Amino acid sequence: MLQETISKGEASGAKQTSVPAQRKSNAPHILGRILIHLLLAIGALVMAAPFFWMLLTSLKDTSQAFSDPPTWIPNPFVWSNFPDSLNALPFGLAYFNSTYIAVVVVFCQLLTCSMAGYAFARIKFPGRDIIFILFLATLMIPFQLTIIPVFLTMKELGWLDTHLSLIVPPSLFSAFGVFLMRQFIMSIPIELEEAAIVDGANRWTIYWNILLPLLKAPLAALGIFSFLGMWNDFFRPLIMLNSPNNFTVPLMLNQFRGQYATEWTMVMAGSVIAVIPVLIVYIIFQRQIIQGIATTGLKA
Repeated sequence: MLQETISKGEASGAKQTSVPAQRKSNAPHILGRILIHLLLAIGALVMAAPFFWMLLTSLKDTSQAFSDPPTWIPNPFVWSNFPDSLNALPFGLAYFNSTYIAVVVVFCQLLTCSMAGYAFARIKFPGRDIIFILFLATLMIPFQLTIIPVFLTMKELGWLDTHLSLIVPPSLFSAFGVFLMRQFIMSIPIELEEAAIVDGANRWTIYWNILLPLLKAPLAALGIFSFLGMWNDFFRPLIMLNSPNNFTVPLMLNQFRGQYATEWTMVMAGSVIAVIPVLIVYIIFQRQIIQGIATTGLKA
């Protein structure tokens, strides 16, 4: 009995001494996490500072925007900058143009990239790997190098100053989108397709009924990237479009830049209005974006 009591006392003493040791061993880990979160918070503030400056400048008048030293908080708040920027230029038409162009491009890229990714991942045909490498090589060619032949092609087709010059070239394919779809499809077990083939399914049935439901995450990520790219595109519309009725949002914002002066408060107000759809789309689909990037490219 005495020996059992002694052994219990030793065990409790060992537990008491192990608790401080465990806390001491966890201290560096907790400190490291605190430092990481602190650095991430500082980085987030640095990245968000230009956006807050744009938002606050859109609520200033011209004298406040160029005050020395600069002030962050407007005094007073000039809310009229937003309706003034909308009334000064046909922003509603530019919004419509950018929206439908971006939607059409996103739909076309999701369709062609998913089909091409399935072909490169699952269908064996002569020269498949070489063609895929050449396909990816187009990512290394800047668009600025191909703008002249694209411009001449659009001129010959009679598509200059039309939205077809913005929709057709980028909508035909996306090398990044094909790579994204191929890598994700290769991570899907091939046994699913083999079972479908045994049941009599053809390639189209496998693509439409089996693969597409599994591609929601990478398709959402690719859709967001395509939408943001087309919504923020300035260079291509600047080259292809001439009529204000065909202008997109970035080109319409550029109209606030005069020959001798620029209405920066109007530019900032218009920029805030232009950013709203992008923020809404990202907030709604941010989980799909993260999931698509995290689960893609696991298999070479």
